[in-house]
Amino acid sequence: MTATHRRDFLKTSATASVGIALANLAPLMAHTADKPPLFRISCTEYSLHRMIRAKKLDHVDFAPYVKKEFDIDAVEYWNRPFFTKALDKKYIGEMRKKADDAGVKGTVILVDGEGKLGNPKNDLRARAVDNHRKWIECAKELGCHSIRVNAHAAGSYEEQVKLAADGLRRLSEFAGEHQVNVIVENHGGLSSNGEWLAKVMETVSRDNCGTLPDFGNFHGYDRYKGVKELMPYAKLVSAKSHDFDDQGNETRTDYMKMMKIVLDAGYHDCVGIEYEGRKLGEVEGVHATKKLLERVRDQLATTH
Repeated sequence: MTATHRRDFLKTSATASVGIALANLAPLMAHTADKPPLFRISCTEYSLHRMIRAKKLDHVDFAPYVKKEFDIDAVEYWNRPFFTKALDKKYIGEMRKKADDAGVKGTVILVDGEGKLGNPKNDLRARAVDNHRKWIECAKELGCHSIRVNAHAAGSYEEQVKLAADGLRRLSEFAGEHQVNVIVENHGGLSSNGEWLAKVMETVSRDNCGTLPDFGNFHGYDRYKGVKELMPYAKLVSAKSHDFDDQGNETRTDYMKMMKIVLDAGYHDCVGIEYEGRKLGEVEGVHATKKLLERVRDQLATTH
């Protein structure tokens, strides 16, 4: 065989070998491409609350705006911008239609300002439960699986467990009739103590009562410990962000460490962006948080 023929033979053999290898890898590559992401990314309305308050963004356009600006197809609504509209069928119908038309799924309504579900006074606790019921019905209309509530109470550690559990149980019983969950965020008071909130969940002991672990809001309590304690009951996760360093990492929370905790708990659903920083504008802050979550997700895909 001449040198020229030998080179042609080797070249042809190498090309054939690569082709065979790629053919063998094709099913694996197709499987990887079809594999769902480790978690979905959603956006919490509070991330854009200053824009909404300044009327730069209409609340009813929140869902389609999130899809257009961030290419995110799941949102968490906040009740403050439509506080008086929960029972307005026409208004809620418009919200739902705009979200559906944009291909956006509502996951939860974050409910504030409706009273303490753990109020030590029985009549006020009962009133708080009643105040929240309309949001259960509203969540059902919007296609959300949950409402997020606060578990504020008063008294000793154990007394607050009992009071919060009582209010949550009552509300969860009503929510169960509508196939809606009641989930609690670590949001101040003893709810920012992961051990306490986990004990409340155990006391309520209902499948449709769970948690919404927030990366922040622990106020002196170890955030990684707190999220780990709340993940067994989690039905949604909130990726709180404030500021970013030159590498795009959040400066208060190690997202890689935190998302390992989330995934190790077997959670693969929505992780909601909740940007609360000031150095970046709200839109820029959401983009930065999404970019960070996507980078972390890509890196963790090799180990989870």
